[in-house]
Amino acid sequence: MTALARTDTSIVGRWWWTVDRWLLVAVVSIAMAGVILSLAASPPVAERIGLDKFHFARRQIVFIAMALMVMVCVSFLGPRGVRRIAALSTLAALILMTVTLFAGNEIKGATRWLHVGGFSLQASEFVKPGFAVLAAWLFASRRLNDQFPGYALASGLYIIVAGLLLLQPDVGMTLVISSIWAVQFFIVGLPWILVAGIASLFAAGSAAAYFAFDHVRLRVDRFLDPDGGQGYQVGRALDAFRNGGWAGRGPGEGRVKEVLPDAHADFIFAVVGEEFGLIACIIILGLFCFVVLRGFNNAAKDQDLFVLLAVAGLLTQFALQALINMASTVNLMPPKGMTLPFISYGGSSTLALGFGLGMVLALTRSRPSSGGMR
Repeated sequence: MTALARTDTSIVGRWWWTVDRWLLVAVVSIAMAGVILSLAASPPVAERIGLDKFHFARRQIVFIAMALMVMVCVSFLGPRGVRRIAALSTLAALILMTVTLFAGNEIKGATRWLHVGGFSLQASEFVKPGFAVLAAWLFASRRLNDQFPGYALASGLYIIVAGLLLLQPDVGMTLVISSIWAVQFFIVGLPWILVAGIASLFAAGSAAAYFAFDHVRLRVDRFLDPDGGQGYQVGRALDAFRNGGWAGRGPGEGRVKEVLPDAHADFIFAVVGEEFGLIACIIILGLFCFVVLRGFNNAAKDQDLFVLLAVAGLLTQFALQALINMASTVNLMPPKGMTLPFISYGGSSTLALGFGLGMVLALTRSRPSSGGMR
């Protein structure tokens, strides 16, 4: 850990002494938990559909390894490099999202995936981190130059991204993108009257989604109707938490993974609760909270408005994704089909999260104008 001296002026040496190593360790810890939980949750799912027992586990381990490598590589960039790579990734993601609408595969009533070789690509996962950084740059540029139409451009970009997401349709991801845009607009100095207006628009949009999309209406009705009972997966997930108690039934002793179709993906948190108990759930929740709070704290010390807005957007995405997944699993909100970062199975999601957190690490590295060395 201390093999690199502070006097080391190599690229790696400078990176090591400027990156937030505590944040890096927390993210790697979440990823390692994801490896363990993939081995615990996915074998029964793979066997039920006739695949090799460790099919999903092997793939997820590869995805996590690739995501960590992407994260570290991106974290070497400076703010200008982050802006450039975000612009390129956003443009590529928007093109691929448009192609997906016409050439994508429909799964469970949604057209979100492109099959490339043996890999299913969900381009919309990659638009989230890119959008967060690009919108931050537009907002910050407007604050520095009143003649630059940054607010209008950021809002236009938001409308394009949200429109493509709703055409898939993907209401959950539209909610995340909307939250990123709203949080950044609020931080940059949105008047309270407009805050109220945007909140009203979000409420109206949520109501419109309820009436426009059958799957949204079904999930909300099932959640709000206490006499109708929870959905099958939510009901089994709650049973798993009750069976797990404080300390869990033990690794490999859980039963919920044998009956839940998405035990390795959207409902993997139920496997955590049953096999490792409430204590493990709290530890995982604590790691997510640490990453978010540590990242916000680092960004708040920086004098660059772009850095503050970009990190806020990226961490809003990360936090919301984790919150929605865990809240859905314990029936605190209707299920959204959102993955638990670095823990749920999913190649596109895992790689995009590595990309986004790499930009967080890059933007929060100590620089002469951003405070002292960490």
